[in-house]
Amino acid sequence: MDPCQSRRPDAGAPLHGRNHLQDRRALATGRLEVELEEDLGRPAVAERRSPSTGSPMNLNRRNYPPEHGIRIPFGDLKKLLVTLFESVNTSSEDANLLASILTRNNQRCLYSHGTGQVPYYLQRIKDGDVNPRPNVTVVQEAAASIVMDGDGGLGYFPCYHGTMKAIEKAKQGGIAAVTTRNHQHVGSAGNYTRLALEHDCIGISASSHRTHLNPDSLIFSVVDSSPSSIAVPAGEQPPLVMDMGGGLVRFEEELFERIPTTYFKVMAFTAAVRALAGVFPGIYRQEFVDSPWEANQGAFIAIVDVAHFMPLEELKSEMDRFIAEARATQPLPGMETAELAGGNEWTWAKDNEKNGIPMSDDHVIQLQDEADKLGVETPFAKFEHTRF
Repeated sequence: MDPCQSRRPDAGAPLHGRNHLQDRRALATGRLEVELEEDLGRPAVAERRSPSTGSPMNLNRRNYPPEHGIRIPFGDLKKLLVTLFESVNTSSEDANLLASILTRNNQRCLYSHGTGQVPYYLQRIKDGDVNPRPNVTVVQEAAASIVMDGDGGLGYFPCYHGTMKAIEKAKQGGIAAVTTRNHQHVGSAGNYTRLALEHDCIGISASSHRTHLNPDSLIFSVVDSSPSSIAVPAGEQPPLVMDMGGGLVRFEEELFERIPTTYFKVMAFTAAVRALAGVFPGIYRQEFVDSPWEANQGAFIAIVDVAHFMPLEELKSEMDRFIAEARATQPLPGMETAELAGGNEWTWAKDNEKNGIPMSDDHVIQLQDEADKLGVETPFAKFEHTRF
């Protein structure tokens, strides 16, 4: 059961009239509080219980299809986001690219890195922390490498354009990589590995942000949310898409005593991501520390063209076999299906492309509030008939 349901007793009831979103606002408050807790580093918890012990299971349900809400076509949601970002002086080209990526993430129910980020981005731009019109440039280039500068804007732009350039180079030479620097948030690391899939390539990506460790803290403080993704194409089966943050486990002394090797592995993994996607791209250079923008993030993205190593159809066939075997096994306790990374999102995206993107009341309210601040019309009322 959703932990917010006790605060939302009539969450499925239809709403009518101009104030339907205001009526929904109180019902959605509980879920917003839960998501805020997770954004602050305290995971949102879904009340699912172990079938064997009956004990509560700590499952993050933020990026699952909502139980209640409305469905919005891809084009209508994207158009709204474009207008919102153009309203804060983002160029039409950048607004369209950003809106496409965020809407596509909503389509696969990755709300945390879809519309869930919109209020944050708009506010940072309005506050003058993020450059709304960055001049993204290639500062260094060779046969199989690119270095991109984001000019203090959001990291989506250097990462997207750098990835597309790396794909072109990988098609020529088999492997190519790009580093990006001098920018803000890149969003989901899977944004860029999924681009590789569209071109029959394997994608590897990671991102890190500039932080300094307190000598009085535990060494485990090296663990942060640095995201990473690996994507491998398949044929008829869902592609394998690992797309996750680096903060895999919180430090608890009792848990550390029980499974110390898990903590060491998490530390090693996160440190490697921070080195590869932060130190290596150069985000600690003084010129970026002194930037007038909050340009504290970097990324590393590598592209592998499958056909340079083995026949593409052979890989897809073997991946189909592997993934099908995995999906035929028994689900983990408390889960409904057995899926590898990216499987659920693939299924949801196919359904939502056909039926419209499910939007919970909290996400609708977040966007409505931002639109009201900017004097932008929203399409939500005309889709009330899709309420579920």
